[in-house]
Amino acid sequence: MTQPNSLYTSDARPFARTATLWPGAPQVCRLGLATRGNTHLAPEDVRHALDRGVNCLNWCGQPDGLSQAVRELSPAERSRVVVIAQITARDYAGMRDGLDAALREVGHGYLDCVTLYYIESREEWARVSGPDGALPALKNAKTAGRIRAIGLTSHQRPLAAEIARTGELDLLMIRYNAAHRGAEAEVFPVTEELGLPVVTYTGLRWGDLLKPTPEDPPGFSPPPAPEWYRFVLTDPRVLVGVMAPNGRAELEEDLALLDDWRAPSAAEYATLVAHGERVHRSAREFW
Repeated sequence: MTQPNSLYTSDARPFARTATLWPGAPQVCRLGLATRGNTHLAPEDVRHALDRGVNCLNWCGQPDGLSQAVRELSPAERSRVVVIAQITARDYAGMRDGLDAALREVGHGYLDCVTLYYIESREEWARVSGPDGALPALKNAKTAGRIRAIGLTSHQRPLAAEIARTGELDLLMIRYNAAHRGAEAEVFPVTEELGLPVVTYTGLRWGDLLKPTPEDPPGFSPPPAPEWYRFVLTDPRVLVGVMAPNGRAELEEDLALLDDWRAPSAAEYATLVAHGERVHRSAREFW
C-alpha cells in the first residue's frame, strides 16, 4: 500500500492555489486545463475557464478550441497565460516543422513550453536527445525566444525520473491520480530535489475514479470529479494538475473546485485513497 500523503504529517504545507512554473513565468492557477484528441471544448469554453482564473493551458498540438482561444487573446491577456504544447516529433526537422505549425496556429510568436510528447523508452530518449533529435531543435527555439521552456511527457515513472536527472528539462509532465500513486515515491522526490516543476495529467484515471467497483462498501458513491483534482493537488510537489473535460458541462463541474478551494480533510483523503486502491485492483488494464 502506498504511504499516506505528507499533508497529514506535522510539517504539512498549505494547499496553495497558485504556482510559478519557472522564473519569469506568470503565476498560474494550480488547476490547469488540457485538450486532447477525444475531447471537445469550444473557444468560448476555454475563454470561460480563463475568466475563472484557469491560466495554465495544456494544448494537444492540433487545431482546436483551445488553440483558437489563445490565438484570439490580446497581447496583454496572452502574457498572463502559460501555454504548454505537446509535439510528437522525434527528429530535428520534424520538431522544427511541428513548432512552426504550432506557432502559426496559436499566434503571438511564442509558446511558453513545448514538451517532448510521450517518451516511453530509453531508446526514444536517446533518439530525441541525439544530435539530430528533437531536443536540440527545442534548445535552439528556446535560445531564439520562440519557446520559454522545454518539457517532457511520459507514463514511465523510473524513466521520467532518470531523464529529469540529466538536467535537460525545465518541466516534467507525469501521470498521477488516486489510482496511479507511484509518482509519490518514484518521481516527486527526484523533482523536489532538483527543483523541477511537475504538471500532472489523467487526474480521473480516464473516468474510472468516478465509477463504482465490485469492492465498494455498501452505499458508497464515488466522489465527483472536483474531489479527484483536489486529491492530485494535495501533494505540494504537483505544481499544476490538468483537467481534460469533454464539453461545457464537464468543465463547469471541474471548475467547482475553484469555489471550494481547500485541502481534503483526513477522512476525505482516506476515502479518496481507498477508492483509488479499489480502482487500481479492479479497473481496466494499467499501463
